[in-house]
Amino acid sequence: PKCDVAAHQCIHTMSPPSLPLALLALLACFSPAASLTVAVTGATGNVGRAAVQRLVADGDCARILLRHEVSSGSAVPPAADADSSAVASYLVGLPGVEAVRGDINDPASLRDLLVGCDAVIAAHGARRTRKLSDFWRDPTHDPAHAKNVNYEGMKSLLAAAAGSGTCKRVVRITGKGETPWSFFSILLNGLGGMAKAWNYEGERLMRACSVDYTIVRPGVMSARAELPPSSLALADNGGDLKVTPIPPGAIADLCVDCLRTPNAARATLTAMRSAEPGAGSGSWGQLLAGVRPDRRAFRSDLLEAHQTAVRVGGTALALAGLALASAAALAVKAALSAVLPAVLAWPLPARLAAAGGLLAVGLLKYGSG
Repeated sequence: PKCDVAAHQCIHTMSPPSLPLALLALLACFSPAASLTVAVTGATGNVGRAAVQRLVADGDCARILLRHEVSSGSAVPPAADADSSAVASYLVGLPGVEAVRGDINDPASLRDLLVGCDAVIAAHGARRTRKLSDFWRDPTHDPAHAKNVNYEGMKSLLAAAAGSGTCKRVVRITGKGETPWSFFSILLNGLGGMAKAWNYEGERLMRACSVDYTIVRPGVMSARAELPPSSLALADNGGDLKVTPIPPGAIADLCVDCLRTPNAARATLTAMRSAEPGAGSGSWGQLLAGVRPDRRAFRSDLLEAHQTAVRVGGTALALAGLALASAAALAVKAALSAVLPAVLAWPLPARLAAAGGLLAVGLLKYGSG
C-alpha cells in the first residue's frame, strides 16, 4: 500500500519526460528485492516478538527459531507477560511467518533457519543464573550457560550465515561490555555466569566474520519504560551514552531499520533514550543517516578483565555484605539487650499474651501470602 500511494503521487506530479522514471520507481516497489526474508532468534522474547511484528507490518517475511513444536497459530495477541509457548503460537499465525524447529546450540538447525534468508536478527540471550553447584562443577557444560548461548551460539549462527550464500547482514543485540570493573558489570557477570563477558566475545566473532554485522548495545530494556517524543539517542563506533531505560519495541524497530541502512553495516551502535526527555531524535532513521562503520580497535583482553573483576569485585562485595550483616546482628543484639530485661520483668500472663499475639500475626501473614 505504501508503494501504491508513492507511485501514484509520483506519476501524477512528474512531467511527461520524467514519466519513465516514475514507472521504474513503480516497478522497483513491486520487485521481489523490495521485501526481505529475515531469520529471528529469540523470537519469543520481548525484543524478538516486536521485531517479528514489525517485519510483518513492513511486508517482509520472518523465519523464527523455536525449540518446541507449535500446533496452530493463535489470532489473539499475547499479554506482555505471556509465556514463550503463547507468544510462539501467536507469531506463527501471522502472515509471512515460518517456524523452524531448532536451538541456538544446534548448528544444523541454524543452517536450516538461514536457508534463503537475506538477514538475521539475533535477539537471543542467556538467562541462566549462577547455581551453587557451579562452585564444584564446570557450569559451561550446561547448554543454557552464557558461553554456549552468547558465544558458541553466535559462532554457529555466523557460520550458518556465511555458508548460506544469501544472508548479507547479522544484527545482534548485546549490551555495554567494555567496562568490566563497573558495579553492574561485576554484579551481572557474577550472578549471570559471565553473560556480559561472553556477549562481548560474541561481538568479537562478528567483527572477524565476512558477513556484515550491526551490533546494537541498548540501555536497560523494560516494557514499563516510557519513550517521550524526540527522545532517541544513538552513538556509533561503540560510543558511550548514559545508560537509560528504553522499551524493547524501540530496540526492535532499530534492528529492523538497520537492515535497510547500508552505512550501518559493520557498525557497533549504542542505543538509549536521551538523558533529558525531548533532547534526542524522533526516529531511528534520522540518527542512522549519520552512522558510520566501526573505525577503532576494540579490546581483545576483556574476557580476562571481566573474570578478574568478578573475582576481586565479587570478593569485595561479599565482604561488604558480611560487614553489613555483622552490623545488623550487633544492632539486633543491642536492641534485645535493652528490651529483653524489661520483657522478662513482665508477669507470666503478660509474657504469654505477647507471645501469642506475635504467633497470631505470623500465622495471619503466612496464610495471606
